[in-house]
Amino acid sequence: MSKTRTKSEEKRVLILDAAVELFTEQGFSNTSMDQIAKLAGVSKQTVYSHFGNKEDLFVGAVGCKCAAHSITPDLFEPQPELHQQLLEIARQFTALIQSREAIQVLRTCMAEAETYPELSRLFYNAGPAHLTGMMSELLAQLDSLGRLQVPDTRFAAVQFLKMVQGERQMQLELNTGQPIADSEHQRYLENCVTMFLRAYAA
Repeated sequence: MSKTRTKSEEKRVLILDAAVELFTEQGFSNTSMDQIAKLAGVSKQTVYSHFGNKEDLFVGAVGCKCAAHSITPDLFEPQPELHQQLLEIARQFTALIQSREAIQVLRTCMAEAETYPELSRLFYNAGPAHLTGMMSELLAQLDSLGRLQVPDTRFAAVQFLKMVQGERQMQLELNTGQPIADSEHQRYLENCVTMFLRAYAA
């Protein structure tokens, strides 16, 4: 039975949903806390009571998108079937970064990288760096359990996460039109996991 949200938790969800929508559609600089409050249907004071400033809200919005795609610590706990676990991580990770919202936020960060480099740092720490850390920790546990041999877990984590992005990620970022089919993308992910496990086999 799911836990009933408190009114405060419900308002927080409304604020995060509004922030994701506005940051995605308008970019960071063009989005104000007033606009987020209005779209969320709450007062500006309520927004500030949950998030101290727009930067904190941006970080929260990135974390919210990760959770929505099941990118949570539980996903990175060692499971009995390693191939299946890594494949699920690859699927959830690419579903997240290839979503319309993620692509738009990435473009926003790149567009504002010169004038507002702090935004890129916030996005990197809340998203890519956080995910890399969880992946690195999983690989460290698998290494200690003797299930894999991973001399440099962070190096291997970056290898895995960058490898699974594949051609489809580039197509979406560059807006080249119709990306490769889902079936082809899934076949690619299967192959990536097989290669990775072969490279770091115990």
